[in-house]
Amino acid sequence: IETVTEVFIRINSQGVVLSQADFVMSKIAANETYGGSTLRKTIDYFCHLAIAPEFYQHIVDNEPEFAQTGYFRQMAWLRDQNDDLYDPDYNDMLRVAFITEFQRGRLADLVSLLSGRNFETRTFEETIAEESFAKLETGIVRFMNENEFKRFVMIIKSAGFIDSKMIRSQNALNFAYALYLKLRADKMNTAEIEKNVRRWFVLTLLTSRYSGSAESQLDFDIRQIAERPFADYLADTEAAELSDGFWDVGLGQSLTTSSTNSPFMHLFWAAQVKKNDLGFLSRDISINDLITHRGDIHHIFPRGYLKAKGLTRSQYNQVANYVYMQSEINIKIGNKAPVAYFEELKQQTNGGGLKYGGIDSSAMLLHNLEMNSIPTTIFDMDISHYDEFLEQRRQLMAQRIRDYYYSL
Repeated sequence: IETVTEVFIRINSQGVVLSQADFVMSKIAANETYGGSTLRKTIDYFCHLAIAPEFYQHIVDNEPEFAQTGYFRQMAWLRDQNDDLYDPDYNDMLRVAFITEFQRGRLADLVSLLSGRNFETRTFEETIAEESFAKLETGIVRFMNENEFKRFVMIIKSAGFIDSKMIRSQNALNFAYALYLKLRADKMNTAEIEKNVRRWFVLTLLTSRYSGSAESQLDFDIRQIAERPFADYLADTEAAELSDGFWDVGLGQSLTTSSTNSPFMHLFWAAQVKKNDLGFLSRDISINDLITHRGDIHHIFPRGYLKAKGLTRSQYNQVANYVYMQSEINIKIGNKAPVAYFEELKQQTNGGGLKYGGIDSSAMLLHNLEMNSIPTTIFDMDISHYDEFLEQRRQLMAQRIRDYYYSL
């Protein structure tokens, strides 16, 4: 099987690369002895329905035999499901089922197990193949369970991740679901499960744990979790990965980027969502509202103002210069320096009439700056203070993310 796997990967590395999950799906589909063909359909149809609920009737009309199976009844709830926070593909589904039931992380091992490999004797045994198909089926059925799936999604949303675009690591999401299912199987207290899954999910995003050699890390983590109490492993991982140096220096350095796809930027917004913070200079519109309704990301130091001063795209698009802001407020700010539009905000909070949103008191304005991790020195800042502003805001954003993490 190792030779076949190597040939498979080498051939396909020259064109469209086929993954280990493709190999697993082929292995499943080719097996008639243990219901592989039906299991393959189950995985395919679940993933398709998760994205396109209207496909349900197509299955009923064109696959009447499959529509009578218990597998199809297990996934029928997807016909009324429109939440897209977690739309797994077959790679995700296989990985979660494999991690949960086999307590391994490398999908190449699943191919071997479905072939009946005995890793100790290096022989192939039919009983192992039979057991492996049965365990995989159990994992797939648990993955599809409506109650478990929805409760897991609810936990992720409760951490502030209310939009799929905020989650920049599918492996982190997959492992979080596998962890949830394992802790459920271990009969851990429900409140403890929610806390542990939230914490672990955010920790893996903070540390980019499953980027790079993801399978090796997935494999290491599930083996550790299988051998010891999860609370102990979490505490040890926090001690190793989330030192004061990480919070005080490392996270700020990670926020030194111009990419709005930065996982650290999305972690900051998740922290704001969880705290129910308001948009920049908004009196009533929350970050949650702005993200949910596809609100706009704007610049605290206006882009036009910085461009006119000769700054490059990577300079004016720093994530520390970004906020969620109502478009109408952004339009009124235009290309003014902060010192200019904050002078008008001072007048607004002293009865001078509403110009930028509905904030009408200095206390409300200061609270809004705090919610958006903006230093109060912004009142007097122009282009000469831009780098100083970015450094100050990065520190405040890192502190906000730290407070958020330990509140989970």
